[in-house]
Amino acid sequence: MTGLTLPDRPTPPEEADDVWLHCIDCGEQHLPFEEVLFTCPDCDGLLEVRYAEYPTFDEFDGDERVWRYSAALPFESGVSLPEGGTQLHEVPRLETDIGVRNLRVKHEGMNPTGSFKDRGMTVGVRVARELNVDRLACASTGNPSAALAAYGARAGLETLVLLPEGNVAAGKIAQASLHGARILEVDGNFDDCLDRVQDLANRGEAYLLNSLNPYRLEGQKTIGLEILERFRDEEGRFPDRIVLPVGNAGNTAALYKCFRELVHSGALAPGDVPKLTGVQAEGAAPMVEAIEEGREDTRRWTDVETIATAIRIGNPVNAPKALPGIRETGGTAVAVSDAEITDAQRDLAGEGIGVEPASAASVAGLRKLVARGEVSTGEDVVCLTTGHLLKDPDAAAAAGNEPEGVPNDTDDILRHLAGQSVGGGLLGRLRRLF
Repeated sequence: MTGLTLPDRPTPPEEADDVWLHCIDCGEQHLPFEEVLFTCPDCDGLLEVRYAEYPTFDEFDGDERVWRYSAALPFESGVSLPEGGTQLHEVPRLETDIGVRNLRVKHEGMNPTGSFKDRGMTVGVRVARELNVDRLACASTGNPSAALAAYGARAGLETLVLLPEGNVAAGKIAQASLHGARILEVDGNFDDCLDRVQDLANRGEAYLLNSLNPYRLEGQKTIGLEILERFRDEEGRFPDRIVLPVGNAGNTAALYKCFRELVHSGALAPGDVPKLTGVQAEGAAPMVEAIEEGREDTRRWTDVETIATAIRIGNPVNAPKALPGIRETGGTAVAVSDAEITDAQRDLAGEGIGVEPASAASVAGLRKLVARGEVSTGEDVVCLTTGHLLKDPDAAAAAGNEPEGVPNDTDDILRHLAGQSVGGGLLGRLRRLF
């Protein structure tokens, strides 16, 4: 680890209480709930939520859900379904096969709408209520639209989602549709959709709830709090590394912020901070490119393509927050092929953990880094899986076993299972006829 840049203790803006917004570029402070802000009004830099005090683990109380961590959030409660409290799974066969000391999988697909996005939405929609907005909006590769639609419906607010036409898995569109969102399919990719949503937000037509919104990341940092608490309780120590899929890099930025705040409060020693390791698909890997080239920013990829639709993003808006997180924790980033992602999806399914393709990228990336010798076999590793397999049922079906046709006869079924099948399809029918 090269050393974390800790949140400073600036004087909050006048009239602020114990929460305010800080621009990571120019350093200006802003009141949090007086006006709608997504980026800094002075320089257009990314904003970060800051607090007068940062909590220790002893201050977290209640059930294992997002709002258990209210001492680290802007409010004590929010619009909840509820969310959080996802399991940290043991995967003994994968652990042995990949070859690390301990491997756990944090399966965020077990949230209410099937992805980690629920954590950010519970906080973001609570802030929207505080600001008295009446229309919520997001650009989406699928998971944000499902979460926004569900939490917006719960709050009784209109929701608008912009999707890249023809490039969102059917399961995700179905969720947004059923929860009552207005779905606009844009002739473009995700980054084009985000451009349009930002324009709508800047014109005051909607409250943006993509991860450009700093409050979204506050909810998502509870992933890190849960991982650290659970792993410590099970193993008596913190994990050495957290490997996660990267699209817009919101989770990477959120976990980095989580660790910095815990170090600031004294709850986490600098030497115990897990290495943040990002994984992207080869067809959409601007963060990996930036890490490998030593760049301070990312180059926008205009043409992106991968089976992992949730991370099919060419312009990660949180890169300015996430790149320092990878570097300062001593982590790295790696790109994996679609074939490697599908293999990892099958491997996870073999452990009983069903994920969409983007989620499996974390396991595919860990396998590649261990094979290269860039991750030690003596490490304790947590892989984050971000969405449930039913988010993309077509991809799940393609990765799984083909159905086997059998006759409506028990003896024939037993012969089939014994490898002597007459078959239930056209070939089997022809055999029985002739």
